[in-house]
Amino acid sequence: MKCNICERGCTIPEGNTGACGLYKNNGENIIELFPNKYLTVCPISIETMPVLHFYPRGKFLQISTTGCNFNCRGCFSTVIAKEMAPTSKALRELSPQQVVDEAVKNECIGIAFLLNDPLASLPTFLKVATLAQKNGLLVGCSTNAYFTETSLAQITRYLDFINVGVKGLSLRAYQNCGGGTVQPVLRNIKRLYQSGIHVEVSCILQNNNMEEVLELAKKLANISPEIPLQLMRFIPLEGADPALEPSIRSAENLYQSLRKHLNYVYLFNSPGTDYLNTFCPNCGEVIFKRDFYGPMGAKLLFSESDSARNNICPQCGWKIPIKALPAEINYREGDFQGGYPFTRALEMVEAILITIGVTDIKQVVQVWESMLGQNELQKLHQSIQNIGSYLEVIRYFGKLVQMEEKAAELVAYIEEKISLINISLLAVKKKPRVYYAMGKPLFCLMGKRFENQLVEAAGGISVNKEIECSGRPGSRISVEKLNALNPDVIFISAFLSSSVEDFYAECCKAGINVGAVKNKRIYSHPAPGWDFGSPRWILGLLYMANMLHPEVYHFDVWAEAARFYKQFYGSDFSLAEINRSFSKPSNKWEWRND
Repeated sequence: MKCNICERGCTIPEGNTGACGLYKNNGENIIELFPNKYLTVCPISIETMPVLHFYPRGKFLQISTTGCNFNCRGCFSTVIAKEMAPTSKALRELSPQQVVDEAVKNECIGIAFLLNDPLASLPTFLKVATLAQKNGLLVGCSTNAYFTETSLAQITRYLDFINVGVKGLSLRAYQNCGGGTVQPVLRNIKRLYQSGIHVEVSCILQNNNMEEVLELAKKLANISPEIPLQLMRFIPLEGADPALEPSIRSAENLYQSLRKHLNYVYLFNSPGTDYLNTFCPNCGEVIFKRDFYGPMGAKLLFSESDSARNNICPQCGWKIPIKALPAEINYREGDFQGGYPFTRALEMVEAILITIGVTDIKQVVQVWESMLGQNELQKLHQSIQNIGSYLEVIRYFGKLVQMEEKAAELVAYIEEKISLINISLLAVKKKPRVYYAMGKPLFCLMGKRFENQLVEAAGGISVNKEIECSGRPGSRISVEKLNALNPDVIFISAFLSSSVEDFYAECCKAGINVGAVKNKRIYSHPAPGWDFGSPRWILGLLYMANMLHPEVYHFDVWAEAARFYKQFYGSDFSLAEINRSFSKPSNKWEWRND
């Protein structure tokens, strides 16, 4: 029997499942194996989905299950699409009525399926969507849109908005994910748009697909130049090649070319960029400002004028095709809630477990289940923001997986290095003022974040703690504010970073005139994961001490990295194989399932 859920079109023998493992041939029909099971159910603001031109600032109930019909390298949702089984006890069973009741209770205006694909749980989503519509709630989803014509017809009648993730235009792009070609996706985008559903399209930008993305913009323009295109700068995770990550500068250059074909293009995963803003396609005026709000996320800030609040350009009167006016209240998600920060939280847990020697994904899932079952993510977020409590988390996880000795070994290693720093710190005569940025110079990390605790542990004064800064993981500040802070040293985040050369050029362009720029004391970490999200931050701390006080510290960070990898990962350290993943120590690392 052929499955008609997605265009992979698996032929499933009786009693078996298709490639995704989520649907089964029971002899009469293709049935969903794990209905009404949810990993996350929580309120979000729609921009974190992300959808930008539909009910801005709207509060929606996010629902996510597990599994996916695709298997993409570097997937942001790997932890729930591939590693968290649909049979996990971390999932809650909720009826469609209970999901709708949850949306109403939280004063949400709609329900949005995201993180994993609704194609993984289509019958369940259809039931929820049907009931949501009857209760006056809006319905939408993020999806790879590999719907068959049959399944698209089923879902179209209930959808109000959709974010379609296009993998590229080449055969390679889809075959690498387990699909065939992009044609079903392009067909479905056109039909969804013609059906009156609000459509936004996202596309991963890699170093090897820029021409494809430009061609995609042209194809979308043939449907309508008003379809927003979200340019997702690739963040290589899991087994992805780090060489595929484009710089923020090159992504911004491509943005300019895309705007020649589409009226509204947005650049994500690039903290500090202006290209999350909505510009008037007629005169270029900024209509709405947005800030980076975590991976794949944005946050609407404010309108420049009353006319902009009516979705009209205050300069020329151009009407911006945004469905509804922005909500007055800007809903703020809790820590590790809403969109992709939830998956980053699970990856940080995984990072510690791998470093203490866990090689079986089943053990990781058991810890996830324990934490989610006891609602401990909020506690985790607080605990990983300072060094002492981080070490306690390592010990705690060691007990959970009965690997106390390995956890103690990791803690001892970290404490030894910190002790060496503290001993030499006595010889430091003056502590430099240090500013921590992510991506571009004006995106300031919140003062309470872990990176700024490392600054102080390495013998610096964190100027970020002098800034009133909100957002996730921080927010933009003005040139005037940064100049007034006048840091002696600037560190660039090891997660979403720019090269020192690009960063310095941005400083000069923006008129940032501080000691760190004048003396060219701007530093990026030697490797990803060296300042947050992974116990590898201890290597970053050694590097920061060297850079802040070269007269005192002379740590051989490359030798220490080699030792760390051999001692805790049982592998060699290879910079070329380290990508942006918090948990996996290299893109070659694999579960052994002992």
